[in-house]
Amino acid sequence: MNWSDLNLIPAMPEIVLLALLVLLLLADLWVSDDKRRWTHYGALATVAVTAAVQLAVWEQGSTSSFNGMYIADGMSRLAKMVLYALMFTLFVYAKPYNQVRGIFKGEFYTLSLFALLGMSVMVSSAHFLTAYIGLELLSLSLYAMIALRRDSGRSAEAALKYFVLGALASGLLLYGISMVYGATSSLDFASVLASAFNEQANEWLLKLGMVFIVVAIAFKLGAVPFHMWVPDVYDGAPTSVTAFVGTAPKIAAVVFAFRILVTGMGTIHSDWAPMLAILAVASLVVGNLAAIMQTNIKRMLAYSTVSHMGFILLAFMAGAVGFTAGLYYAITYALMAAVSFGVLMVLSTKDIECEDIKDLAGLNQRHAWFAFLMLLSMFSMAGIPPLMGFYAKFGVIMALLKQGHVWLSVFAVIMSLIGAFYYLRVVKVIYFDAPDHDQPVGSNYAAKFVLTVNAFLLLLWGIMPQTVIDWCAKALENTL
Repeated sequence: MNWSDLNLIPAMPEIVLLALLVLLLLADLWVSDDKRRWTHYGALATVAVTAAVQLAVWEQGSTSSFNGMYIADGMSRLAKMVLYALMFTLFVYAKPYNQVRGIFKGEFYTLSLFALLGMSVMVSSAHFLTAYIGLELLSLSLYAMIALRRDSGRSAEAALKYFVLGALASGLLLYGISMVYGATSSLDFASVLASAFNEQANEWLLKLGMVFIVVAIAFKLGAVPFHMWVPDVYDGAPTSVTAFVGTAPKIAAVVFAFRILVTGMGTIHSDWAPMLAILAVASLVVGNLAAIMQTNIKRMLAYSTVSHMGFILLAFMAGAVGFTAGLYYAITYALMAAVSFGVLMVLSTKDIECEDIKDLAGLNQRHAWFAFLMLLSMFSMAGIPPLMGFYAKFGVIMALLKQGHVWLSVFAVIMSLIGAFYYLRVVKVIYFDAPDHDQPVGSNYAAKFVLTVNAFLLLLWGIMPQTVIDWCAKALENTL
C-alpha cells in the first residue's frame, strides 16, 4: 500500500462515526432500562456530530483515500447528508413506539448506527471489496434489527427469511465480483472500466460476472423476482425497524448500483440495461397489482416499494439525465416512506398495533392533523401534484422519453395510474370510514414536530422541486 495515498480527511465522517459508536456501545453497558433515554440522546448526538464533521470536510470535486478504494465526491456527500437526516428523524419517531413495545434497548441504536456506517462505506466505495464490506455491514445489522423483538415469532421468521435470502444474494455478488476480477485482473471500478474500454478484459467472463452482480443489486433493491423478502420483512419486523429498512438503505442501494454499473461497468451498458428494463417492468406490474390486494398497510407499503424500485431501475436506462432523476426519486421515496411509517408509529399504542388499513378508519375524526400528514404521504406516493412524488415520476418519464423509450414511458404512466388506486383507498378509509375504536393518539411532541416537518418537505420541495433536482445534478457532475 502506498502510504502517501492514505489521506484520512475524506473518510473522517466514517472514522468519527465509528469512534462515537464504540463509545456509545460501551456506555450503554452501564445504562439501566429506566435511563435508556441517555442512549437515545447519545445516538442523536452521534448522528449530529457526524453530519457536522461531514460539513466541515466538505469540498468541491472528488478526493480519494485508502489507495483509491474510498472516494468522496458530490454523490457520496449528498447521499450521506440525506442518510444522516433520515437516521436522526427515525430515531425521534422510534423512541415512543419502542418504549411501549418493550424494545427501547441500546441494541436498536447501536445496530442502526452500524448500519449507517455500512451505508456510508457503500456510497463512498470506489472498489468492489469496499462496496462488499459496506453492504455486509449493513446487511448483518439489519438481520439482527428485524429480530429485535425476541418474543415475536413473526419477527424471528422475517429475520430468518431475510438472512437466508440475503446470504444467497451476498454469495451471488461475491461470485460475480470474482468473475470480474478474473476478467480484468482488477477490482477497482476505474480500472475495470478502463480495462473493458480498452478491450483488455475477457468479455464473456465480464458479462457473466455482471449478470450475478445485477441479480444481487436487484435483491438489495427488492426488485421482482427477487422481492420475496420485502413483504415478510416489512410485516414481521417492528414498525420502527420497518421504517428503517424501507428508507435509508434504499438510497444507499441506489448509489451502490450506480457505483458498480455506471462507474465500474459503464462500457457494457448495452448488456445490463435490458436486464434492468425487464426487472423494472416486472417490478411495476407485480408491485402495483399485489399492493391492490393487501389489507395490511405494511405489506401494502412493501409492495408499493417494489413498484417504486421499478421506477428507479427505469431511470438507469436514460443516461446522465436518468441518473439525476433516479437519485431524486430515491430521496423522494425515502422521505415519503418516513412519513408513512412515522404516522403508523405515532398511532400505535400499547394495546393497538397500527398495521391494518382498517386501523386508520376515521383518523380524520380522531386526529385531523395526522390524517392530513398521511394524506400528503399517500398523495405523494401516488404522484399527485404539487407533491415531490409527482416530480420524481415525471423526471424519470421525461428522461426515458429523451432517450426514445416511448413504450416504457407509456407503461410507467399506466402503472402509476393503477398504483394510485391503493393509495387513494387509504385516504378514503381515513376520511370517510367510521372509526372502530377511540384510542387516543400518542403525545410525544418531538415525534409530532419532526413528522410535521418531514411531511411538509414533501409539499415544499414539490412546489419548488428544482432545489433538490439541482442538488442531485450537481452531485453527479464530478462523478460521471
